Amino acid sequence: MIGVLGAGAFGTALAVALGRAGREVRLWARDAAQVEDMRRTRRNDLALPGVDLPDAVSVHAEIGETTGGEALLLAVPMQALGSLLSSHPEIGEAQPLVACCKGVDLNSLRGPVALIRDRRPGAVAAILTGPSFAADIARGLPTALTLAATDRGAALQDLLSTPTLRLYRTDDIVGAELGGALKNVIAIAAGVVIGSGLGDSARAALMTRGYAEMLRLSAALGARPETLAGLSGLGDLVLTCTSTQSRNFRYGQALGRGEGFDPWVTVEGIATARAVLRLAEGRGIDMPVTAMVDALASGRIALDDAVARLMSRPLKQE
Repeated sequence: MIGVLGAGAFGTALAVALGRAGREVRLWARDAAQVEDMRRTRRNDLALPGVDLPDAVSVHAEIGETTGGEALLLAVPMQALGSLLSSHPEIGEAQPLVACCKGVDLNSLRGPVALIRDRRPGAVAAILTGPSFAADIARGLPTALTLAATDRGAALQDLLSTPTLRLYRTDDIVGAELGGALKNVIAIAAGVVIGSGLGDSARAALMTRGYAEMLRLSAALGARPETLAGLSGLGDLVLTCTSTQSRNFRYGQALGRGEGFDPWVTVEGIATARAVLRLAEGRGIDMPVTAMVDALASGRIALDDAVARLMSRPLKQE
């Protein structure tokens, strides 16, 4: 049995993909009314419209009913992961805990695996990350992800892979965490570029300079550059900077157009930009794209000023 905590789009999509492949999956949703609706309709139209839940997937309102299996997937937003672990002691250490979120915790400045290890020091901790949209996974479209783990990685890779969901393994947890976190920040900036009408050439330049920022910080924190060049870094960056399926990209587009954005939609890159800047400043690392995103998102700078600052940076060797 595989437990999935979090019935948002990504958690539901993983449950669907695994259930379709014949795994028994127990999916937890925090809202009891949502649980009842999903049990009745066998769908999660709130988060993933039009996708039927396979018979192998059951829906639960109690976390204790999802634990004790072969793995527990933590598919909640990054900024909710710490409180989930603190509030639910029934999330034990017997099974591997696999983070399925991207970002840096604002309070501790830790990534998801480090947060799990802090709260559950005896558990096997891993992260599942990479270029993917929930709708694609749920529809059975070919998707490749990175599974970062230092213990039981091969067993988890076999357990969580399906005919359409291929997992590639690494032991560079820091690199996988940072690639997934930082690309969300750059995706917001890419959305700003397109939303404000600066064009695709400007987006390509922005992505390239943003990737350089990702490499600088990741190297300072001990990540391997080849990890950032893989699925969890460059692959995820390309996807989220070029598709309106990305919440972070859509949020950036709205900023660029001067429009509002649905406050109920989770945009991980906003908090990540703030946390990453604190990490970078403590190490003397220059991250102008990240700083621009944080300033725009917090309303400390106008769009025209942000673009002007980036375009007026000193000319230098690439």
